[in-house]
Amino acid sequence: MPAAVLPALDLLTHTVKGAPLDVRPLIDGPAADVVVVDARSDLTVARATCRLLRTTGIGVPLLAVLVAGGLAAISADWGVDDVLLESAGPAEVEARLRLTVGRLTASGDESSVVRAGELTIDPDTYTARLRGRPLDLTYKEFELLRFLAQHPGRVFTRGQLLQEVWGYDYFGGTRTVDVHVRRLRAKLGAEHESLIGTVRQVGYKFVAPPVRANVV
Repeated sequence: MPAAVLPALDLLTHTVKGAPLDVRPLIDGPAADVVVVDARSDLTVARATCRLLRTTGIGVPLLAVLVAGGLAAISADWGVDDVLLESAGPAEVEARLRLTVGRLTASGDESSVVRAGELTIDPDTYTARLRGRPLDLTYKEFELLRFLAQHPGRVFTRGQLLQEVWGYDYFGGTRTVDVHVRRLRAKLGAEHESLIGTVRQVGYKFVAPPVRANVV
């Protein structure tokens, strides 16, 4: 029961639905504004669940509920947006939910431009630039590159890419995806073609370039 995980939720007006500590119901289930993961006891499973949710491209804030002794185990690689103690009162829970959702909304409003290393994709002007140089892409090549870049690290099957980029009413075969990926790689050039990775017998993913820090 959700109230057993975070009792303060019972005193608030939010609609709360419980789910097992399993990624599939959270991905396939109804849309949520926030996902709260029970990390009070099994930290290993909770951490794995949070990380897996992030790799599947979940687009809502992710919070973990812990006991005080579990705070030391939390690190950036969990991928959570915030943490809550199970003893948190309703005012604190409400404030954290409001701030977390607000931060996501604000960041989404700032810009729709996708940046990955030296690649910049602007969906408002339908332009993609690599090292400042515009790429000569067809409409579908642009849409495919943008979709993959918006979900770095997430693997999509050819069928999923057909549905997301070409639409449910497209009757062509999955070979179309392979052709467009090949053309995209050619236009990205030898140095950057690896941005679109192949997962054998599964599909494709966008491989985000490593972050390079300037240390002085």
